[in-house]
Amino acid sequence: MNTLQKKQAIFARRKSRIRAKISGTTERPRLAVFKSHKYIYAQIIDDTKGHTLASFDSRASKAKTPVERAKEVGVEIAKKAKTAKISKVVFDRGGYIYTGKIKMVADAAREGGLEF
Repeated sequence: MNTLQKKQAIFARRKSRIRAKISGTTERPRLAVFKSHKYIYAQIIDDTKGHTLASFDSRASKAKTPVERAKEVGVEIAKKAKTAKISKVVFDRGGYIYTGKIKMVADAAREGGLEF
């Protein structure tokens, strides 16, 4: 097993540990965050029905830095949650460490009015 495969296996284990503990319900859906090398995505998911209630990504963002894009994603997902009448969510960091862009999405969503 080379280094890349080890890192991917560690990430997959961390992600499965998190998802084993977190599940979105109708009253408190899950705010899932995914980041690629270029963009960041956020979805609000009801796991009991298997439906995505709201989503937003940074593909159309005009922000300069990745952290500013993450903040914009957090603010916009909070706005979409408000229009869908969602105020409380469970935050799913998706296996990523809670720093940088992931933390910025969470903080911006909290500022937008979502409760974790």
